[in-house]
Amino acid sequence: MADNLERPEKLDLPESEWRDRLTPEQYHVLREGGTERAFAGALYHNDEDGLYRCAGCHSPLFTSDTKFESGSGWPSFFQPISADAVKEIRDTSHGMIRTEIRCATCDGHLGHVFPDGPQPTGQRYCMNSVALDFDAEESGRGAEA
Repeated sequence: MADNLERPEKLDLPESEWRDRLTPEQYHVLREGGTERAFAGALYHNDEDGLYRCAGCHSPLFTSDTKFESGSGWPSFFQPISADAVKEIRDTSHGMIRTEIRCATCDGHLGHVFPDGPQPTGQRYCMNSVALDFDAEESGRGAEA
């Protein structure tokens, strides 16, 4: 299973190819930095064991072991699958200072991280469902071995 958890090489596609590859809602979130409506995402209430991947490039991002109910309306995780799976960018839009989370492989916008999550990290990675794919058969467990 370790092979399934490797990140693909950096993916840099022209916008026309992203438009062909993604649904309009996925394109809006992943490529334009949009946000889906709270409590509306298909993965918000998902409690199955598995692996959450980027909907743009299929890179592994989070495991179900790190998902928790935050009450925010979006799938929330207390840590990514690895430190290099995502990248953080300072976001000063909408009159506030936040930390945007992007896929490290394809640079797709996933959501934001906030310092109000559970232990052991205290972080809440608040992700858009539409920016994620879910693989129920892959738990990601044992990836460190």
